[in-house]
Amino acid sequence: MALIFRALVWLTTAALVIGVVAAVSIYYLASRSLPDYDKVIPVSGLTADVEIVRDNSGVPHIFPASDRDAFFALGYAHAQDRLWQMTLMRRTAQGRLSELFGSRTVENDKLLRRLDLYPLAVQSVDVQDARTRDALDAYAAGVNARITEINRDSLGRGAPEFFMFNAPIAPWQPADSLAMIKLMALQLSGHLSEEVLRARTSLLLPDENRLADLLPDIPGQGVAALPEYAALVPGADAATRFAQADPDPMLWPVPRRGLAGASNAWAADASRSATGSTLMANDPHLGFTAPAIWYLARIDLSVGGVIGATIPGIPAIMAGRSENIAWGVTSSYLDDQDVFIEELNSDNPEQYRTPDGFKEFITRRSIIEIKDAPPVTLTLRWSDNGPILPGTRFDLGTITPPGHVTALSWTALSPRDTSMTAAVNLMYAGSVEEALDISKGYVAPSQNLTVIDADSIAMKVIGALPRRDDSHQSQGRLPSLGWRPENRWQGMFPDDSNPVFLNPTGGIVGNTNNKSVDRPFPLHLSFDWGDSQRVMRWQGLMQGREVHTRDSFVEAQLDTVSITARALLPLIGADLWFTGEAAPEGTPERLRQRALDLLANWNGEMNEHLPEPLIYSAWLRALQERLIRDDLGPLASEFTHVEPLFIERVYRDVDGASAWCDIIRSAAVESCSDIARLALDDALVWISETYGTALESLRWGDAHQATHDHAVLGDVPILRYFVNIRQSTSGGDHTLMRGRVSGEDPNPFHNVHGAGYRGVYDFADPDSSVFILSTGQSGHFLSRHYDDMGILWRRGEYIPMSLDADLARAASVGITRLVRE
Repeated sequence: MALIFRALVWLTTAALVIGVVAAVSIYYLASRSLPDYDKVIPVSGLTADVEIVRDNSGVPHIFPASDRDAFFALGYAHAQDRLWQMTLMRRTAQGRLSELFGSRTVENDKLLRRLDLYPLAVQSVDVQDARTRDALDAYAAGVNARITEINRDSLGRGAPEFFMFNAPIAPWQPADSLAMIKLMALQLSGHLSEEVLRARTSLLLPDENRLADLLPDIPGQGVAALPEYAALVPGADAATRFAQADPDPMLWPVPRRGLAGASNAWAADASRSATGSTLMANDPHLGFTAPAIWYLARIDLSVGGVIGATIPGIPAIMAGRSENIAWGVTSSYLDDQDVFIEELNSDNPEQYRTPDGFKEFITRRSIIEIKDAPPVTLTLRWSDNGPILPGTRFDLGTITPPGHVTALSWTALSPRDTSMTAAVNLMYAGSVEEALDISKGYVAPSQNLTVIDADSIAMKVIGALPRRDDSHQSQGRLPSLGWRPENRWQGMFPDDSNPVFLNPTGGIVGNTNNKSVDRPFPLHLSFDWGDSQRVMRWQGLMQGREVHTRDSFVEAQLDTVSITARALLPLIGADLWFTGEAAPEGTPERLRQRALDLLANWNGEMNEHLPEPLIYSAWLRALQERLIRDDLGPLASEFTHVEPLFIERVYRDVDGASAWCDIIRSAAVESCSDIARLALDDALVWISETYGTALESLRWGDAHQATHDHAVLGDVPILRYFVNIRQSTSGGDHTLMRGRVSGEDPNPFHNVHGAGYRGVYDFADPDSSVFILSTGQSGHFLSRHYDDMGILWRRGEYIPMSLDADLARAASVGITRLVRE
């Protein structure tokens, strides 16, 4: 017995020693890739020595002797902190993820190969202007200098992820940076999905009023009634409407519906500023990741300092300020995508119908290498309208009749894309007028550019606007027949067709992804907009005071009042409040009364510490589900977010919309009050099962956690607790401090999409401008800069956005000197 005991002690001790040694070894290998910010590094490719001063938040302040050296150092800094993120995005754009991740990402690679984003980026290199080509070359040289240093000095392969997913890191090329912009365009695209969803829904709702209920036009001048989709495309009938698409694979680069893009931006001129100079605020919204897509940086150029938010892989400040101007972006929702139904030749499926007869597809083969599996050979096909996409993606198979395929027209599919030139040159602009002129080069993604200088403010829709024929069958709202000449794109409108708002008399411009213009088709910009709610709160805050300050702009950026809740709750609960007798404690009726009492005294603030936002959100979600499930069946699952205009139309009975309240499959005729009561009971059952019955103790923030998850390691057991960043947050889908919920079980209210970057710029005192990230500068989870800004971001705090070199040096955590070899 003693022998067995000693053996167990020995084995336990040995196991512990081995575990400790393994843990220390893993930590040592992982920590080798932590960048040293305080060192001298000899590199080739510089014209003179460069200093990179890291401030206390890890923001690099780059002091070069030339513009070329500035871009070189920016590339080096990006690679120091975000090399894994950069290579992952590059592989995504190239369609080469499966070389790392095996069969899990084959569908991603197939899509990106079909779209041809990377070859189009390669072709676009030659159309950039000389300044931009120099910037691209220098930036690539800086990235490659870091890769060389990693290999030469055995610096842990550059990031811990490279140990787990080992593959050589190819040198960075100028085309890689252009591909990043095209990838961002894909991640901000949403019109393809909207077209398909409208087509699927129209097949189920032959009454055009009911389709207008669920997919309404934003209030304003409407459009002419559209024909039913089934009439446009014979054969797209009920037999295909419920076909199931494949689930999205790992690292799928296309956003789910409702998560394509958002953002806020507004500016005030001197007449509306308390300081007598211009102000601007901007917070672009994207899907949350760890680290965030944004990276803060300051570079000194020949025209002066430029500081703001960059995207690793791109040699430009995408939103920020220089000594002359400040600029920000929001998603414009310009309709830059159309789906076309192409008819195949029944005698030769390699041909498709055109206005001039059948024509051969442009085809070529592409080989996808797959880790631990045989390679896959993919046949890429293009029609005149664009690349052919498979029916298993985007639910295209549900609306494509037999003997047809679908093609995509999209402004980002341009081999002469000068968006990078516009982004680089914007940093050199000396005035608002010059910035607006430079913006003509933007192609995709389309954005609203808000820009100010010391005297002027402006907002302009930038990006290519497709020219559609006046007689287009669906006006771009539904998939269209590709062989009909009136449906095909006829080039692009000239830049002067893009709306511009320069120095308006009211002294304020802004955008919350709302409908910005009301122009007739085909100059309409879009029928589908990203916001109909936040803009109303923004208008009230902007017009609620005569003049603004930096602090009032910050206050608006962080505002969590839901005007949607204030408008909808009195509608849906009109017959429920203060009615009936008091119910016994412990009964469902009593729980409902407690919930209604809480909501009756609530001001609509989506504060993380309050219970009312959770009760309200669960009620609205259950209400929409009850209204649409029996009419749409499985298609109801596509409507994962509450549609406020739909709820309002139903409860105001606009054009007979209250018909949605009657459950088709029941003998009784249900009223809208009945459905509201049943939905509230549904919501309270869900809340009780998930969070308990103590309604007063609920916290919205427990359900509305911001999910900054690592794109690859976020689901790995144990490791996910180190790489994922979770934060209790305020806000919601329809607040200015937007925190878009997932809409999907089991965590429908997780905050998955919002402001990864916030900036507020004050030209009365530019160095008092502020900015913040939602995570941190570093992509290395062992770095203190991995999540240090996230704490400030959650609390609504900012860090200084200063071009004062002495201030940066005084608070530095290290100075990197790049010296010429």
